Amino acid sequence: MKASIRRSYCSPSRIRIEEVEKPTPQDDEVLIRVYNTTVNRTDCANLTAKPLIMRFVLGLFKPRKIILGTDFAGEVIAIGKNVKAFNIGDRVFGFNDTGAESQAEYITTTKDHVFSIPGNIDFKQAAAGLEGAHYAYSFIHKVTIKSGQNMLINGATGAIGSALLQFARQYDVTITATCNTKNIELVKSLGADKVFDYTKEDFTNDNDTYDFVFDTVGKSTFGKCKLILKEKGIYISSELGSYSQNVFYPLLTSMSGKKVIFPIPYNKQKTIPYISHLLETGKFKPVIDREYLIEEISEAYEYVIKGLKTGNVLINLVKKPSCNE
Repeated sequence: MKASIRRSYCSPSRIRIEEVEKPTPQDDEVLIRVYNTTVNRTDCANLTAKPLIMRFVLGLFKPRKIILGTDFAGEVIAIGKNVKAFNIGDRVFGFNDTGAESQAEYITTTKDHVFSIPGNIDFKQAAAGLEGAHYAYSFIHKVTIKSGQNMLINGATGAIGSALLQFARQYDVTITATCNTKNIELVKSLGADKVFDYTKEDFTNDNDTYDFVFDTVGKSTFGKCKLILKEKGIYISSELGSYSQNVFYPLLTSMSGKKVIFPIPYNKQKTIPYISHLLETGKFKPVIDREYLIEEISEAYEYVIKGLKTGNVLINLVKKPSCNE
């Protein structure tokens, strides 16, 4: 099978597409033919081992897993003898932030990493609805949202931000979002009440104040956002911060009015059923920016690392049947 390989932490240009042996499922595993995966921020961190903390998760000197990829959507084609939850032919998707080895034509994994795709959702939507939405869930469930509150989402067109905006739209709140000029109409269509074009204006100079500032791209700081937070406002960033300060701020601000919360992700057993329900009911529609073939994987990583993608970048591995076939 074809697989996206890197044997050391590296830049996108050093990724290689190689022919490797197709895996065989163990007794507690399923074998999945991958139709779609994405290249996301987690993948980029796993490729480059940046931030440095990734080395303690993935392997200190070199990665323990050489096949890249963290999410997948595809079809079960074989099952181990102990697997009862899935059958051959099931349409499934899943995510593993420490590496699913899913930028390949086939993967094996245990049932803990596999979920059924809702019947009305195709493989592309399923793959695009995982990584960003998984982290967006953590943002919105770390706080208590009440009717009439104001929130600001910085970076509302990324995979996390575009999912978070749609999740937040379920609440009776006023949502302000930031994006670049070309995505203003998209962000409005996803549910933003007010939009800042970050190429022309600085949202931290806003006269309005917010109950929550959610920075889904890690390009602001608590210090810069304190002035626009209400007295008991909460700041959450998807990133550690330039000095890893967002890990320590929750303790330092625990007794103050304005607080920082670090969004440690919830277990997939909580996040993906929630995502599946919103996909199925049409309350969440993943945004897809570009699509690449597996042979173009380096180009896809280069694009994502630039930080300019809108929503999700898909990798197509095989011709996929529709959800109705």
